Amino acid sequence: MAQVCCRVRRRFPWLALAYADAGNQGDQTACAAAQERLRLETVRRQRHAEGFHLLSKRWVIERTFAWLGRNRRPAKDVEKLVETSTAMAAVALVQLLVRRLATR
Repeated sequence: MAQVCCRVRRRFPWLALAYADAGNQGDQTACAAAQERLRLETVRRQRHAEGFHLLSKRWVIERTFAWLGRNRRPAKDVEKLVETSTAMAAVALVQLLVRRLATR
């Protein structure tokens, strides 16, 4: 987790807040975020919740993955290099944004 926080800080120096799900709560994650001066907010389910409940902030990343899944190439994980996979995801998101701008 420390490497992730360090890379995030280098790439986005203006970032002040990061969201994590309940699986990433703990001293190691909190320490890594604090070391990089990131405020870490954990998104948790309510204690008495049964079944599916929409959690605030968590749907943002899941929605983005759903958009990527609609594109043909990122939906299939056939890339051998991480860089190629990242580039394909970027192309898919650019394509999505261009379509949205074209409809305005």
